[in-house]
Amino acid sequence: MQRVRIGLTGLGFVFVAVLLAAALTGTPQDEAAITSEDLTGGNAVAANQAAPEEPLAELGVAPRAEVNQANTTAPAPQ
Repeated sequence: MQRVRIGLTGLGFVFVAVLLAAALTGTPQDEAAITSEDLTGGNAVAANQAAPEEPLAELGVAPRAEVNQANTTAPAPQ
């Protein structure tokens, strides 16, 4: 029973310490909000164009799909 009481007391102290730290630090009031331009470097169009076509292949997780140019055209109707 004494171990449980000591454990709960320690847990309570940690909880109070975290609450005190959160109250003292607060939230920053003078910082500017992050916008999508900040994340893309100011050029959202270039970020959309630079998206990889096969992200798993670029990570090395899956093999690249080989596109055979001869098979991409439709056969001529007869």
